[in-house]
Amino acid sequence: MPPSSNAPEAPNVPDTRDTPGGPDAPGARRGPLAGLRIVEVSAFVAAPLASMTLAQLGAEVIRIDPVGGNIDHHRWPETDDGTSLYWASLNKGKRSVTLPLDTPEGQRAAADIICADGPGAGILITNLPGRGWLDHARLSARRPDLIMMRLLGDHDGSPAVDYSVNCASGFPHATGEGPAPVNHVLPAWDVAAGLYLTVGLLAAERRRQATGEGQEVSLALSDVMLATVGNLGYLADVQINGVSREPIGNSLYGGFGRDFGTADGRRVMVVALTTRQFRSLGRATGLTEKLEMTGPLLDVDVTTEGGRYAARHAIAAVLEPWFAARTLAEVRAVLQGSGALWGPYQTFRQLYEEDPRCSAENPLFSWIEQPGIGKLLAPGSPLMFSGDPAPAAAPAPRLGADTGAVHSRGEAGRG
Repeated sequence: MPPSSNAPEAPNVPDTRDTPGGPDAPGARRGPLAGLRIVEVSAFVAAPLASMTLAQLGAEVIRIDPVGGNIDHHRWPETDDGTSLYWASLNKGKRSVTLPLDTPEGQRAAADIICADGPGAGILITNLPGRGWLDHARLSARRPDLIMMRLLGDHDGSPAVDYSVNCASGFPHATGEGPAPVNHVLPAWDVAAGLYLTVGLLAAERRRQATGEGQEVSLALSDVMLATVGNLGYLADVQINGVSREPIGNSLYGGFGRDFGTADGRRVMVVALTTRQFRSLGRATGLTEKLEMTGPLLDVDVTTEGGRYAARHAIAAVLEPWFAARTLAEVRAVLQGSGALWGPYQTFRQLYEEDPRCSAENPLFSWIEQPGIGKLLAPGSPLMFSGDPAPAAAPAPRLGADTGAVHSRGEAGRG
């Protein structure tokens, strides 16, 4: 990140770049999933996110890549010298092994690691096709209790990525303000799929503990999208009401929520899901009487979500001058703690430099020494356990840094 007078200064942190596996190397791991050993053979977002999520809860994760790195090893954003910040961020707390996976010898070595002995081992996460050396039947012949968690594109096995799934979801046509579809930057289906993978893996491991049986569990990226569209009621809206949701800009569908500009050129989002929040907004701004007049004016009941949605333009017209006359700091001073729901729009830079939640004040974050990059403020797991805390953030390894250590421990030859 470019230096900023407002950005927190990175403190001195222990340099773990020469420590195999980093501070959470085997023997030092803590957390609710300590003792679980997972092998990852994947690329891009969903599968690496899944295994990193498990590593952040204490599982030992070994990522196997081809020599020189997989196709995501230099994905943007990068540092000036070409080191991928993306790769480092999605592989925190893992161990890295590189093997010539295009050769029979490399494939056998990878299979040895996947099928190695151990009560918490024999678990694989992958988004590669289930054929050849990664065929479930072939691997489970060596380790019958093998759990294989496989991410597909479509349920029929055809390939798909977040953008090719999202375009078909209906959400781009409900985003923005006009008829043209609008893509969002967040890889929502990859993120959701990654978290589904963790749930599926832990469910399969629970069954294995009870029965001793392994299994292959598959998840299609497009099915994650379809399930979400259905679970949120959008498919039912089409079937029952004949309605396909239209774009409404930054307004909140079915209730009141809108963005407003401030006197210093910033924007804030204001939401009133409940009547209490709507009244809190009125009290904080001193506009209670005017806001309540919007109901009789339009013959709607603004004490209901539907009424506030119907009156959203009139409500926004009452509030807009109030925000336009105040800076973001003044808005914050009035609304913070008022019971009204609101938040500032922020760039990634503003999030880091201005938001105290994105700092070491938040237990989610800690400073790490990332090999090849330097000191970074990095998140650990957002889950907080009272009985068995998850470990703090750990750096990603250098590519292949643990290859020798894995082999020296005999991990590649006990299948």
